[in-house]
Amino acid sequence: MRPPKPVPRPDRVSLWRYMRLFRKDILSAQPERLYRAWMAEFRTPFFRSFLVNQPDLVAEILKARPRDFPKSDRIGEGLRPLLGRSVFLTNGAEWERQRRIIDPAFEGGRLKDTFPAMLAAADRAVDRLGDEAGGPVEIEEVTSHVAADVIFRTLFSIPIDHRLAAQVFAEFRDYQRSQPILNLAAFVPVPSWVPRFFSRRTRDAARSIRGLITQLTEARQQAISEGTAPDDLATKIMTTRDPETGEGFATEEMVDQVAIFFLAGHETSASALAWSLYLLALYPEWQDRVAAEARAVERWEFGAMSRLGVTRDVFREALRLYPPVPMMVRQATGCERFRDRDVPEGAQLVLSPWHLHRHTRLWDDPDGFNPGRWQTENGRRCGREAYIPFSAGARVCTGAGFAMIEGPLILARILARYRVTPVDGRVPVPVAHLTVRSKEGIWLDLSERGSGRVPEF
Repeated sequence: MRPPKPVPRPDRVSLWRYMRLFRKDILSAQPERLYRAWMAEFRTPFFRSFLVNQPDLVAEILKARPRDFPKSDRIGEGLRPLLGRSVFLTNGAEWERQRRIIDPAFEGGRLKDTFPAMLAAADRAVDRLGDEAGGPVEIEEVTSHVAADVIFRTLFSIPIDHRLAAQVFAEFRDYQRSQPILNLAAFVPVPSWVPRFFSRRTRDAARSIRGLITQLTEARQQAISEGTAPDDLATKIMTTRDPETGEGFATEEMVDQVAIFFLAGHETSASALAWSLYLLALYPEWQDRVAAEARAVERWEFGAMSRLGVTRDVFREALRLYPPVPMMVRQATGCERFRDRDVPEGAQLVLSPWHLHRHTRLWDDPDGFNPGRWQTENGRRCGREAYIPFSAGARVCTGAGFAMIEGPLILARILARYRVTPVDGRVPVPVAHLTVRSKEGIWLDLSERGSGRVPEF
């Protein structure tokens, strides 16, 4: 048994049809041949684009020569109203400075320090689900709520029930459903002085969200000045100085970073958790193994995560089949020669977890759900060479370690108490909003698991 292929895969697509499908939904436009190709070229009247699936070329772009292949501004333009000049969008010296300030907050023992806040959010979600057990539940809404709760608790030491946190969550939920990954600048070269044609709804929502984040940031800066700030991620980042310049983030720049922390830490985790629960609903034998592993934990502390090996492999497999960020785009700063093809300066290089993770020439049973693959030779090799849910190299997601604690923890706590099963006639169809979400939500039947205690912290 395997999950249904996520979207139809037309084998032959003309450029005109590809552009129409691409505009409707980036995932629906991908023909079958791209899941077996090492490289493919697309030409438009304005630029050339190359999909790169060959593992050694992916490594060259992301790991060996990242400065020669910076992030493409064509993709970033669509996110600037919300993210400004955050670390997710910048390049070069500006990006390097931002990472020097941000990275220490996620190093060493900081994950252990944030664990109690993650656990509190997970258990709050388990309690909230008690009111919905016994019937169908739209699980993306549940995972969005708990992932946002984790971010607010670990970043600002406030639960999602806090007034400002609740407002940010509510407005962002509406924003992510309306904002496509790409805007006009992704297709047409637009000078920097030309307006970007964002909808009024997009601009107003981004302005409102940033205004709320500014309130949180300014309040924290005041608490730092008064010596009353909690020792959380926001305080760590706002008190860190660049070791080369001695400067920290100004308020506006910190707002940019908080916006991407919320996007990357909430939106991507919510997507991965929802698809994980859907897959476990399809495969009850794996679901029962996760539940048994969770119930065997006597004391929920950071060290317990090392005993959730099955749960971790389930989460990794969900990230493989439904990577939250389906495609990443880099730009060639010079002329290159890849697979006997000339790649001109300015060409767009698409690195796609969506294709790479299901590549038929790399993975055993690429469309199948098998968490056990990670213990096989093929799974270990592909995990090193063809698995990039958090990107790779210098620009690997700062919160990758954070996510790999958060995801298995929340799955374990939910499934220790509840069982999830598919809802007849409600097969989710993935589409690309800001992350890979289901077109009409992911609906699962939720029921109490029954006998056996849920260990307490």
